[in-house]
Parts: sequence; C-alpha cells; structure tokens
Amino acid sequence: MYSLWMRAALLTLACCCISGSARSWGFFGHERINRIAVFSLPPEMLVFFKPHLAYIVRHSTTPDKRRYMVADEGTRHYIDIDHYGAPPFPALPRSWREAVARYGEDTLSRHGILPWHLERMQYRLTEAFRKGNGLQVLRIAAELGHYIADAYVPLHTNSNHNGQLSGQHGIHGLWESRIPELFADSRFDFWTGRAAYIPDCNSFFWTAVLESASASWQVLEKERMLAKNYPASGKYSWELRNGKLVRQYSTGYTTAYQDLLGDMVESRMRGAIAAVAASWYTAWADAGQPPLAHLAALTFPELEAKEDQRLDSIATAGSIIGRGH
Repeated sequence: MYSLWMRAALLTLACCCISGSARSWGFFGHERINRIAVFSLPPEMLVFFKPHLAYIVRHSTTPDKRRYMVADEGTRHYIDIDHYGAPPFPALPRSWREAVARYGEDTLSRHGILPWHLERMQYRLTEAFRKGNGLQVLRIAAELGHYIADAYVPLHTNSNHNGQLSGQHGIHGLWESRIPELFADSRFDFWTGRAAYIPDCNSFFWTAVLESASASWQVLEKERMLAKNYPASGKYSWELRNGKLVRQYSTGYTTAYQDLLGDMVESRMRGAIAAVAASWYTAWADAGQPPLAHLAALTFPELEAKEDQRLDSIATAGSIIGRGH
C-alpha cells in the first residue's frame, strides 16, 4: 500500500502540466483518466508506462479522432441498451457470438457494440504484452482507456444520448465535458489506490455499462428539472476557447446541475480511472507478467508521427462520420 506521502506525490505528478481547456467535447476527461490511471500501476509496469506518459495521454483521444475518417468507429463508443428491453436486459446476450446469433451483426452495430469491443481490445492488449511489442502495448492501452472511459458515461448507454429525443440537446457535453472542466481540479478526488486484477473481464465491463445505463435516466431527469426552474437568460454564455468565441452552458447553470447530481460525475470518472488501470494490469498479468523495463527507452517511428498529424488534420477540418454526441 502506498504511503500518504507517496499518494500525494503521485497525484501531484499525475495532475500537473494538463491543459486547462479541451480541444473538443470529452478530450479533457479522456486525457485526465488515462494520465492518472498510469500512476495506479505497480512498479513493474510503471517503469515502462511512466516514461511514455505523454503518448498514453495523447492517444487517449485517438478513437474520437478516428470517427472523422472511419465509418465503423462510432459504434464502438456506445450501446443503446434501452433498445433491448428493460433492466437488467436479460434478452441481450453478453457473449458477442450469442448476441450476433440472436439479433444479427447489423442490428448490434446500429445500436452500438461498446461492451463487446472492450473485450476485444482487452484480448489485443494481452496479446501485445505477450509478444513484447511495446508500441502495440502503448497504442492499444491508450485506446482501451478511451473506450472504458466511454462505458462510464451514462449517456453512452442510452438511445437519447444527447437529449435529442427530449428537447435537451447538448446535455451529453454538459455532463461529460463541461462539468469535469470546471470542477475536476477544485472538487474531485481521483485517488483510487493500486490497480486491481479483474478475474472476469466480461462481467466487469458489463457491470460498468449497466451502472451507466441505470444512471442515464437520472442524468436526463435532473437536467430537465433544472431547465424548467432556471432562468432561461442565464442558461448559456459566450466564452473564448482556443481563439474562438463559443456558446456553451454558463458556469452558473453548470454549477447548479453539478449540485443536483451530487458526486455522480466524480464517482463515474474515478471509477473509470480505476477500471482503466485494472484492465492494463490484468492484461499484463494474463500475459505472464513479462518484464517491461527494457522497453522504457522505446522510440517511435517517423511514420507514427506522420499518422498522428494526418489524423489531427482530418479531425480538425472534417465532420464526424455517422452519429455524433
């Protein structure tokens, strides 16, 4: 168990040098989750992950950027689980093969494949550790962190994912991005302790999804109640972000919504951090705990940097293919 001194030191190091604003919805949260998760890893993994912290953080948003160029990417980020009946959704098989047999791959893809994609990514990370491929480990770990974080966002598990069915358009970004940007540093406690081993990844990922689905109705209902009683003139404000004047939820409205939610956003974000660290640790353990120290000096090929630049350019100039938030 870490000492109190070490706990404070790790959290300080994990939280330093983070941009005060996100480049788009959700970037702040994804970067923060991956960054802090690294510091929950055991020393045998930290010796490799910490020197490449910048890579793990930068690529935490790669899956979102890929949505601007890959049509099939979007469906990996969510599951409209309410399409499959009532909680706990017994008609929906947790096994991908059984789910395909019952509903067909087209139906599953249309309503999101997030929990099954998490299992697929977990397997890929385990294999990358087993093969000793450091670049694949970093890339898959960073992206797996993104998808796990998505599973902890309630509106990633509801067909009314952005309030578009209830006149609450924009609520996705309000919950997922605006609240963390305003309150993560001043109010939230992100300490989760050492990474734990996951004995059953299928059950673990589905539990996260079902918890989010249960919370999604509260997310929508509390904002609906707030909007009904809050002065309309104070709901939005204009702020300068990255050199551009943008309209977004006002600080006052966001604060009122955060107060109604209590610790929900903080709790789901902290849960995501613990889950990301646990998934990385479990993949390494299942691969036989291979030594990683010799990979600390890993360098990245020029092709990798060029691909990153290309993806950034497309995401900046283009439009999301398929469903957006």
